Amino acid sequence: MTSAAAAQAAWFAAQIQSTYPKVWPETVRALMVHSAEWTDALKKQFLPSQHTKTNRERLLRICGYGVPDLERALYSAANSLTLIAQAELQPYDKNEKGRPITKEMHFYDLPWPKDVLLDLPLDTPVQMRVTLSYFIEPGPGEIGWKDRYRYASHALRFKVNSPGESKGDFLKRVNKAAREEDEGHPGTPSDSEHWFFGPFARNKGSIHSDIWEGSAAELANSHFMAVYPLVGWWRERYHLGRWNRRTRYAFVVSISTPEEQVDIYTPVANQVGITVPIAVET
Repeated sequence: MTSAAAAQAAWFAAQIQSTYPKVWPETVRALMVHSAEWTDALKKQFLPSQHTKTNRERLLRICGYGVPDLERALYSAANSLTLIAQAELQPYDKNEKGRPITKEMHFYDLPWPKDVLLDLPLDTPVQMRVTLSYFIEPGPGEIGWKDRYRYASHALRFKVNSPGESKGDFLKRVNKAAREEDEGHPGTPSDSEHWFFGPFARNKGSIHSDIWEGSAAELANSHFMAVYPLVGWWRERYHLGRWNRRTRYAFVVSISTPEEQVDIYTPVANQVGITVPIAVET
């Protein structure tokens, strides 16, 4: 990062922190990434018109998540909705035999305005974006540069249920995916059809952001989300005494529709008890 870019990023982060003084650094970073989009020039240069997930991964590797937008980071329009969560979990524990095990997973039922979504024409395109942000503790010493389980203290992942997938089936899929990644298998791309990047490309580093695209009817039935840990050196090198540490994370989820006259913000605001300003004509 150049010195000018660093100054711009610091200013951007300061605006978020000033507007929402209680948010964590994890949340500030999540909002910055979540608000970013690629310019037309970037997409023209790095994303062919008939692009594949390989092309998209190249775009992410070269251009990151694009150019952040402060207005989008701070506020929701009527035809869009942004949910923010801050939480902490304990990734690992020891069993009765003293062996390290994975401990906690967090499950969310997102309060989508189902009635509003289902009232739209069935083929109305809807976009959902999910960003998960956390910080890792690098492995002590030089060990770990070539071993993903030894460099990062822990790793977190997110998944959203597929349209029509029940809560029970979704939890089974999450547990299966966690086991496969722990065993060094990348898993299957079965849940990546709707995602811009998919799990293979987005699950790098300690901030993960992806865009889901589908119909309004499909999104109305995709409202379960899980945040779960993978193996890190806190667990594998448990003799260092970090196996019971807790970690913080923030996630941002937003949905938007192309219909500017469709208000998806107010129903959710009323559901969770947020005061909605009313414009009064004089």
